[in-house]
Amino acid sequence: MSHGIAFGEAARVWTRIALLSFGGPAGQIALMHRILVEERRWIGERRFLHALNFCMLLPCPEAQQLATYIGWLLHGVRGGLVAGALFVLPGFVAIMALSWLYFAYGNVGPVEALFFGLKAAVLAIVLDAVRRIGARALTNPALLALAAAAFVAIFFLGVPFPVIVLAAALAGFAGSRAGLAAFAGAGGHGPAGAAPADADSALGEAVPAHARPGWRRSAWVGALLLLLWLAPVVLLVLLLGPDNVFARIGTFFSTMAVVTFGGAYAVLAYVAQQAVETYGWLRPGEMLDGLGLAETTPGPLIMVTQFVGFLGAARQAGGMEPMLAGTLGGILTTWVTFTPSFLWIFVGAPFSERLRGNRALSAALGAITAAVVGVILNLALWFALHTLFGEVRAVRAGPVGFDAPVLASLDLPALILTAAALVAIFRFRAGPLPVLAGCGLAGALLWLVPAPIH
Repeated sequence: MSHGIAFGEAARVWTRIALLSFGGPAGQIALMHRILVEERRWIGERRFLHALNFCMLLPCPEAQQLATYIGWLLHGVRGGLVAGALFVLPGFVAIMALSWLYFAYGNVGPVEALFFGLKAAVLAIVLDAVRRIGARALTNPALLALAAAAFVAIFFLGVPFPVIVLAAALAGFAGSRAGLAAFAGAGGHGPAGAAPADADSALGEAVPAHARPGWRRSAWVGALLLLLWLAPVVLLVLLLGPDNVFARIGTFFSTMAVVTFGGAYAVLAYVAQQAVETYGWLRPGEMLDGLGLAETTPGPLIMVTQFVGFLGAARQAGGMEPMLAGTLGGILTTWVTFTPSFLWIFVGAPFSERLRGNRALSAALGAITAAVVGVILNLALWFALHTLFGEVRAVRAGPVGFDAPVLASLDLPALILTAAALVAIFRFRAGPLPVLAGCGLAGALLWLVPAPIH
């Protein structure tokens, strides 16, 4: 490569990033920026932000797709494969091991107490995500109204998440085309701070030969990745039937990979709604447990989907040995969740420069991000109901319906732990790992108290 970055050296750097990638997409993007832009100076600031904005246009996970994009930019398809796969691998191994332990020992007192504490921390972290994303996305009354409408649609009316995303994108696109000032800003987000210009980076300003658009090359790569992604799903449906749990896992998480825009927390709202309420793969509290696992392990936050697939397959695989079924379910979930990410990058990235400066597309992205704030608020409220209350009842009145807490079932220890986590994050700016560790330890200590913790 003309930029002088050895492939082996790049692989070692991507391994380092993968092992340090805690804290969700915002922290992971900041980590990549610090290592790749500021320390190594492999890529310039403007090019990094352009790659990030393109990834924000795609279905999640944006951090893993950004790693794939930059790896591809530096060393072609093999560079993208190595960067994207290494970004996922540590989390995959960790979540699989923790899923085995959870399935085998999740109801044992100390383990249950640990997860009790983690739930309080997760609730505080999700509320902080609403604050952070809202502060960046809701820059005018129109976008604030869009977020409110998204919350009402999903919480009170049960509108599916993909419909909300599509409606928001159309609203932003139409608003920009109509010349409305509220939709004039560019979408996306990026890290701040001094960084090298593109010309001063190892990659430089020029577009590498492998990164130039080519319809034939893109079509060939796209067809191969599409086959790798969908062939296992089609075979499972044909051989086992559409109602088999493996077929359902394959089709559901393949759909998720296409329709879930807006980052990891928005994905979790969609997964929680479907995996808990529609498929019955796990209980609401277990969804929180899975998110706690994903928060405390490296890699993309949506590795929680592997935990969901593991439990779903382990419980609904019929005569198969549960632990084996769960392992296969977790592998299948990870495969159909992340294979499309490579497809979007390898096919779309060569043409991404054509999207640069397109105001209508930027406005659509900004509108989606605003709507996602409302969706994440719905997720936070859903988590709060199932963390703080032992009983929740459904309230229905015509097309309007929502879950309401039974106040008498308030869990006081959970309320105290959640309040402490909120103070740590909002008042003292504590990071997610210390908060998770502290709440997990507090939950374990509560187990030693004679009275039951919940």
